[in-house]
Amino acid sequence: MNVFYNKEGIGDTLIIVLGDAEREVHSFERKGDAVKINNSESKELIGFNLFNASQYLELNESGSVEMNEEKLAVINDALSKNGFEDKLEADFSPKFVVGYVQSKEKHPNADKLNICKVDVGSGEVLQIVCGAPNVDEAQKVVVAKVGAVMPSGMIIKDAELRGVPSSGMICSARELALPDAPQEKGILVLEDEKYSAGQPFIF
Repeated sequence: MNVFYNKEGIGDTLIIVLGDAEREVHSFERKGDAVKINNSESKELIGFNLFNASQYLELNESGSVEMNEEKLAVINDALSKNGFEDKLEADFSPKFVVGYVQSKEKHPNADKLNICKVDVGSGEVLQIVCGAPNVDEAQKVVVAKVGAVMPSGMIIKDAELRGVPSSGMICSARELALPDAPQEKGILVLEDEKYSAGQPFIF
């Protein structure tokens, strides 16, 4: 689940994204202040728009809304009050974490890509295809997990790059919009002793 709010840009509307909204034909159902959006072919639930959002939820953000269980409960209550029976669920675990690059091997179909196995804590190892020239084994890096919203607004999704599955992204300082980020290509490599795999990365 990704939630966005920008009162100055689009008005007092909360945008709740649950599925892949790209390149799809959508159907819309409105009840009161809420609009339900489905893929008209697969019937998959894509998300909701909630108008007059500030009447239901206190919102100070402009852009991505940091969610928690309390906000989710308020959104579910607002949908119910407007006549929808859907009960939204979400994973609120950190989406930007420290990863440890366990291994790196060349992509079989792309000279500039590498296939990395990255430990992101709690026994979870992600396969991430990375094109950064400086990625290497035994590095501590910043991983944007699937569902993360980048500062650019891009949402990280499971992908397949040149035939190889990839779950997540190893980030550069520039992609994280860090101050004084170098302009040359390359991931952000963290000081090893200061970080542990799975630790949330705050920026």
